[in-house]
This record gives sequence, structure tokens and C-alpha cells, in this order.
Amino acid sequence: MDERVVEVPWFLEKLPKGTLRLLDAGSTLNHELVLEHLPLDRLRLFISTLAPEDRCFWKRGVSYVFEDLRDLSFRDGLFDCVASLSTLEHIGMDNSLYVSDTRFRENARKDHLRVMAQLRRVLRPGGTLLVTVPYGRETNHGWFQQFGREMLAELVAGFGPATTEIRFFRYRPEGWKAASQEECDDASYFDIRQGLPLEADRAAAARAVACLCLVSESPGKLPP
Repeated sequence: MDERVVEVPWFLEKLPKGTLRLLDAGSTLNHELVLEHLPLDRLRLFISTLAPEDRCFWKRGVSYVFEDLRDLSFRDGLFDCVASLSTLEHIGMDNSLYVSDTRFRENARKDHLRVMAQLRRVLRPGGTLLVTVPYGRETNHGWFQQFGREMLAELVAGFGPATTEIRFFRYRPEGWKAASQEECDDASYFDIRQGLPLEADRAAAARAVACLCLVSESPGKLPP
């Protein structure tokens, strides 16, 4: 199975307690199996994504906004928690797989930092940002990019002052396990869009993932 097998349980573990306004930046949570595990009785869930998807769950109280994450429409400090799982690697890349608009066939490899500034802006002071990205050898796959050590450090710095916790998971033939950053630095990605058969380890996608929990320490503002 791909990295969702560790990303989603990690997200559920880190989701703050109490009544929350939660933003899913990228629509990774927009699946019935995931929503069944969310405490929707105490969550007001907003999903922000580039274009409508085949399924929506508005009857469960989920609100959808279709927009570019680089220019969020929400007011400052609205959310208690923001989640962006396996999304930032697609920002500024060739997103023709997801939308037909040719404007989004890009190669703006630093634009995920613009999104980080936006996520900080819409997060209340003391709020929690939960982010995951494929990790290992920095690689441009065209439709997404895999983060390396330097890119990951830039991502954290781009959020601004925060209490930061990063966990790493590594895929092996026997499955996913927690790992150190050093154990993940050389990980490669199996790109299914190349049309090649699975490799010997039968990796479905990422072979390592970085999971970031960032708790803001001061009000978020866009850079000048």
C-alpha cells in the first residue's frame, strides 16, 4: 500500500482534541473511509482544492471551496488546525492529471513555500499544521517533486516560528516502519505514471514520507 497507510493514522493521532475548525488543504481527507474515522461531531471540516472531485460529502457537513492553495479565500486566523497531506509536492507542478486548465501545467518548484505562508495566515495563533510530503532523494517528476533534506528544511522555515515535530517512515518489502531521517535520505519514488511494472520491493509510490506537526507561536502574516 502507498504512504496513506502511515499518513492517515499519523494525522488522526496528531489531530488536536476538542471542538475544531479544520481545513483540509488538498482534499486528501475526501474519502468515505477516512471520514468515517474523523470525529465529525466536534469538527467543522472545510476542504480547499483546485477542482471538484467525483464524490463530495456535504450531507456530512463538509464544506468545499475550489481554489488555488497559493491564494486561499479564508480570513486570517480562522482555523484551529490545518492538514495538508501529500499535497505540497504538487504545488506549482504539472497538474494536468487533475485539471484541464493549461495554466496549471507549471514548473514553479518553490511555490509550495507560498502555500506554507497561506496556511500560516489562516491558522489561529497556537494552531496546529499537519503536513506530509514524500521524502528521500530530491527529484523532479514533473507532476510532483520529492522533497530532500534541504527542501524539507526550507518548508519548516517557510512556516515561521513554531514548535516543530517531524516523524519519518520508511517503506521496505516487509511494510512501513518508523525510521530516522538518515535512514530515509536515499529513498526513491516509484512513479506509476511511467507505465512500468512494480519493482522488486513492490512499492506503490513513495518509499519514505516526512510527517510534520507545526504548532504556531505567533499570529500568522503574509510576507511583505
